[in-house]
This record gives sequence, C-alpha cells and structure tokens, in this order.
Amino acid sequence: MKTTLFVLCFFCAAAAFGQTVGTGSLLNSEPVIVEFASHAGHASQRPMGMEQNLLEQSGFTSAHGERPLWEVAKPGQVTPLGDSARTLKKAHEAAKKADIVWNN
Repeated sequence: MKTTLFVLCFFCAAAAFGQTVGTGSLLNSEPVIVEFASHAGHASQRPMGMEQNLLEQSGFTSAHGERPLWEVAKPGQVTPLGDSARTLKKAHEAAKKADIVWNN
C-alpha cells in the first residue's frame, strides 16, 4: 500500500514538474493592454425614423372586459400521490411472477 501511494505521488510530482519545465518560464511579467472598439456614433442624437408595422398584414382584434378563469376553465381531476402509490403497489403484487429462479 505504501509503495502504491509513493508511486502515485511520484507520478503526480513528475507531471507537475514536466508542465513547468516545458514552457521555459512560469509567468510572463509583461502587461497586456486591452483596447475596446469605440462606438461613438451610437450615442449621438438623430431624428426619429419612419414608423414600421411589426405585425405586417395581421388584423386588429379588440375586446372589452375580462372573464375570470373560474367561469371559463374547469378544474382538473387530480389524483393524490398516496392513492397513486397504493394503486401501483397493488398492480405490482398482482403481476405475474417468474416461474424459474436461477441460482448460479
């Protein structure tokens, strides 16, 4: 057990040493300057553009008032979780069992 642990630690140390030696230097101390593109034209003032219809050829529909949901939708029949579990347990007990039992 001790030799296995020693070999594992040795391979991990060798892998870590191999990663640092292969690159030549650990870190580059040169600063990296990041410059972002300037979009000054987006902030300038312009006159408003022409009106555009996003709906294209669709018709206009309007209605007055609202109907509450209890007038329109019927409540769904929800089976409690316990009843579902009891039904599944009874079906499992009534299911046909295997005739042959293999013991190897």
